[in-house]
Amino acid sequence: MLLKVGELAQRCGLTVRTLHHYDSIGLLTPSARSDSGYRLYNRDDVARLHQIQALRRFGLSLADIGAFLAAPGQNLATIVEQQIELLEQQIEEGKKLHCQLSDLHQQLQRGEEPELADWLTTLEMMTMYDKYFSAEEVKKFPLLNGSETAIAAEWASLVKNVRATMDSKLPAQSSEAQALARQWMAMLVRDTNGDPRLLTKLNAMQYQEPAAQEKSGITPEMMAYIQQAFAETKLAIYQKYLSPNEFQFMRDNYGKRTTEWPPLIGAFRQHLEEGTAPDDPRVRQLAAQWMELFRSYAGDDPQTHAKIRAAHQAEPQLLEGTFIDRALLGYVAQVLSG
Repeated sequence: MLLKVGELAQRCGLTVRTLHHYDSIGLLTPSARSDSGYRLYNRDDVARLHQIQALRRFGLSLADIGAFLAAPGQNLATIVEQQIELLEQQIEEGKKLHCQLSDLHQQLQRGEEPELADWLTTLEMMTMYDKYFSAEEVKKFPLLNGSETAIAAEWASLVKNVRATMDSKLPAQSSEAQALARQWMAMLVRDTNGDPRLLTKLNAMQYQEPAAQEKSGITPEMMAYIQQAFAETKLAIYQKYLSPNEFQFMRDNYGKRTTEWPPLIGAFRQHLEEGTAPDDPRVRQLAAQWMELFRSYAGDDPQTHAKIRAAHQAEPQLLEGTFIDRALLGYVAQVLSG
């Protein structure tokens, strides 16, 4: 049985545009075409789509999914097993939420008056965190689990100071903004245990959830301000090593693709921890993304690249707050030299 793209989209809950995109990037190419040129999908195509959607549920990017499926030894049974584990975890979390709601219901039936607004706010945040973080991650992350009130107070103070600086119209290039950005990134590294995978999820939640923005006071505009100010701290160092033309190109492009770095760094960190060989196709593909991002602000001149590498060797401050350490950088270099 062959399905047209519209039929497959309707049956699996995706859009035709999504399936077209999967085809255009080589992730899901239909096995056949009709005489009129329509895409036709068979059973194997649908099985591959199942794998793609399952891996998307696990938080992988499309690039990572492509690399994963291209690697030898992957099979659908393993992915379905992982799906079952994820569903079991979600069922367990649902049971806990059911118990909490039952307790609240019983209190209300007894005529008790809990602080409903505070309780619901906490519940809202817990539910929101479940979209982005596992239970283990919440336990490890003091900003999420509320176990470190001193840390929460420190963040509240920093957010207040950044807001005051923004309200004063101080530019991101100012020394005050740069000092706050360095403090911000140092605290992020500290409170995520330097894990770029947590940073990626935290950024996604902060951008996409108005409730998170309201609770923390951290708006997308504030995050952009901090990113720009933090970039200025790095540019000031790079300027010592580059020609005026090289530095101008870097300044014009350095911050344009900032948000693409954390998930890429996190993917490399995962492979480093798992002991993935530097010649593995998955990390080779990540290395190609790394170089593409690097060239977006460094240009294509090998001499410029050599100057930037020299800066990194001489200036440890360039790695501070980036979630990149020497071990990760060495692993990336191994992959690139292979």
